[in-house]
Amino acid sequence: MGDSTATADLDIALEKHRTELTGYCYRMLGSSFEAEDAVQDTLVRAWRSYDKFEGRSSLRSWLYRIATNVCLDMLTAGNKRARPMDLTESTPLAQAALSPRPDNTWLEPVPDARVLPTVDDPAEAAVAKESVRLAFMAALQQLPPKQRAVLILREVLAWKASEVAELLDTTVASVNSALQRARATLAERERSGAGAEVSDPLDEEQLKLLERYVKAFEGYDMTALTALLHEDAVMTMPPFDLWLTGHDDITGFMTTLGAACAGSRLLPVQVNGLPGFAQYKPDPEAGGFTPWSIQVLEISDGRLTGFHFFLDTQRWFPLFGLPLHLEAEPDQVEEGV
Repeated sequence: MGDSTATADLDIALEKHRTELTGYCYRMLGSSFEAEDAVQDTLVRAWRSYDKFEGRSSLRSWLYRIATNVCLDMLTAGNKRARPMDLTESTPLAQAALSPRPDNTWLEPVPDARVLPTVDDPAEAAVAKESVRLAFMAALQQLPPKQRAVLILREVLAWKASEVAELLDTTVASVNSALQRARATLAERERSGAGAEVSDPLDEEQLKLLERYVKAFEGYDMTALTALLHEDAVMTMPPFDLWLTGHDDITGFMTTLGAACAGSRLLPVQVNGLPGFAQYKPDPEAGGFTPWSIQVLEISDGRLTGFHFFLDTQRWFPLFGLPLHLEAEPDQVEEGV
């Protein structure tokens, strides 16, 4: 009886850390699915070796140590996940071609709820959100794995240098040096491309912008959409490496290669600390709507500066707890939509 109670207590104690560990592994690996695998591996290792845990550090620190080792092992293959604009030049619309690359090429989206634990401190919550945004995640992927771990532990999770040194079996001087190099790399990338400036929670202007976006997109109104896009807005569509820049090429694509998206429905989702939508497009065969993409929107200065369509719906929609079919609403059926 005592053993089973202790086992249940340990399961509860470990499970309590799942969301924050998933957030840590996601930042390390750039993949929502690999992060979940890494956390599962971490919790299994912790469960199996719990009798060796001497309690010199907290259970949380010990779990982060295991998770870091799991992630560093997974990163030895050297794969850096990226966004399309990290890999190729922007393509003019006239030359647009849809060439897919393997799944493990791409930085993956993640639902906020899986990686952002509930915290009481608004400042801490804001830092956590900012640290899973696509631009920051893409910058993290450029860092060598150990620097990545140091930067996340120090800057995002606010660990002391001495705690990080202990976790990585290294010196405080080595941690400080790695942090300095990581910060320099990130600062360089920030100069070369601004990220999203999204307030948390969204302010009134941003909420109105999103309302206008939904109306323009669902109505497939390119004039209205152009008014919402920054002139240097970027559009990406992983797993395709094509990316477009500027409202003319974006709306041009949407009315040609992307014309099947006319008449889509958008449902709001919380993704990568940014506003997003699950996009369903009309399903001419079955009626209603079929999943097409998870959209992640970047906003800056009152305009949309980036919208990213993640198209692998069989993977993303279940991850976000979304249905794989939407029925047409009664009024649409009557109208024959």
